[in-house]
Amino acid sequence: MSIADNLSAIHERMARAARRVDRNADEIRLMAVSKTVSAERIAQAYEAGQRLFGENRVQEFADKHDLLRGLYDAKVHMIGHLQSNKAANAAELFHGIDSLDSAKLGDRLNAAAEKLGKTLEALIEINIAGEEAKSGVAPDSPELENIFAGAHMWPHLRVQGLMTVPPFTEDPEGARPYFRQLRRLRERLAARNLPSIELEVLSMGMSHDFEVAIEEGSNCVRIGTSIFGERRKA
Repeated sequence: MSIADNLSAIHERMARAARRVDRNADEIRLMAVSKTVSAERIAQAYEAGQRLFGENRVQEFADKHDLLRGLYDAKVHMIGHLQSNKAANAAELFHGIDSLDSAKLGDRLNAAAEKLGKTLEALIEINIAGEEAKSGVAPDSPELENIFAGAHMWPHLRVQGLMTVPPFTEDPEGARPYFRQLRRLRERLAARNLPSIELEVLSMGMSHDFEVAIEEGSNCVRIGTSIFGERRKA
């Protein structure tokens, strides 16, 4: 199947998952995860109507950036772990940072965006299962409170919601409790009316479990393999 066919099939599956829980599929965004994918294949997805993309590494996307300048209304977000010393480069390359996990990183992204005269979108990455091998801030971490405290001082960083990557299980149902935990966390945080934190976006679900994520409230799913096929080794 072509990339266009794959995108069409995914949108159909998203719509079916949304109907199962009486949701409007039009309110759920599809992010095409294009890490290790060539600029040519990204352009094919764009030609098929895809506009939101996710990349994992600053340098990898920097190498593609000039080749994709013609995709004038595409948005590319950084979804991989971002070291604070690469904040300036990331702010220049990306429209959004979906892996905010410290107030220090927020400070640096805001400062870099200010110099560029732009406003970055951002999601707070939550390490929902407390896995040592994964980045993200723990749901009950003091660092999460530090991010909340810092957000009102970041006029060039628009914190829009939460993102997570749950532990992988062969059965997509294994991810459901973690998706549910993130949704409930967002509900608790929203009840606090935190200043400068919008909490509109709940980014969760990937190729093998995005339908479960939609059933649990995700409004942004991140799909790579089901669009572009198996990835080459980075």
